[in-house]
Amino acid sequence: MYYDVLLTGEENALRDEVRRFVREEVSPDFLREMDADNVKYPREFVEKLGKQGLLGLRFPEEYGGRGMAWTGEIAALEVCQDGP
Repeated sequence: MYYDVLLTGEENALRDEVRRFVREEVSPDFLREMDADNVKYPREFVEKLGKQGLLGLRFPEEYGGRGMAWTGEIAALEVCQDGP
């Protein structure tokens, strides 16, 4: 992406981590089964996100988050939109 040079090392590492997670845990069938009226995440999937530390990226570390800036969260979301 064009803004790669603007991300910190931590944000680039997060993006790579999310990319691996999406590739390993998100199947095309998983995405096809969702639509604008039926967005439901299976409990197991949300638990995996939590175990990986991908929920609450912007929450302070003392509350279980990573304390990241908006740029890190946006970089992670952009990777998710690309899909597996």
